[in-house]
Amino acid sequence: MLEVDGITTRYGAITALHGASLEVRAGELVALVGPTGAGKTTLLNTVAGLLRPATGSVRLDGEDVTGMEPATLVRKGLALVPEHRRIFKDLTVEENLRLGGTTASAADRKHRLEEAAEVFPVLRAKWNTSAGFLSGGEAQQLAVARALMSDPRLLLLDEPTMGLAPTLVDVVFDLLVRLREQGRTMLVVEQNATRILQLADRGYLLRTGNMVASGTGAELAADTSLFDTFIGGETSGSNS
Repeated sequence: MLEVDGITTRYGAITALHGASLEVRAGELVALVGPTGAGKTTLLNTVAGLLRPATGSVRLDGEDVTGMEPATLVRKGLALVPEHRRIFKDLTVEENLRLGGTTASAADRKHRLEEAAEVFPVLRAKWNTSAGFLSGGEAQQLAVARALMSDPRLLLLDEPTMGLAPTLVDVVFDLLVRLREQGRTMLVVEQNATRILQLADRGYLLRTGNMVASGTGAELAADTSLFDTFIGGETSGSNS
């Protein structure tokens, strides 16, 4: 479904990604892990059209979508749950969800709102509450539900458990399990590297903008030397 081939992305004179490549097959949960500053968020933002690569290509279902505008990519079936959630705090839960469904017809949007209320009961209870009053865990669920309003074929999640208490981390991982059981295709950047790799079908390890390892999630999670060498024991933290 997704093929990233030789992506190099720069911030001015700084190169954040050096020819990075990965692929995500339909129905997979693929984990992208690495230390702080490895370039994980940069890769997701490049795929989502928020950044333009200097070299390389991004293909979605075989179509070259490199450099396309984010709104166009949403219409093609890609949705991003960004780092730090970035919900609209002055809008209600329902209004945030409606914005996520702007590409849908009125009938589809109504159906997806009903589906969101069923899948996320904590949001249903806060339907008319300003999103700024939600807890961290509730806000993260809203960010995911908002992305699902476009009924994406590929869901990108950037650090979904960042800043959450341990009990809320469990809530988010339970949500990832449910999405996987529904057949959602996901590429997930996650600070809890060991845990996401144990859940993932496959994983990639990124360091200083370079892909340094790949394999099944179980293989990477079990390779302690890999973590010691390339992550230095780090399993948490954000990145640029």
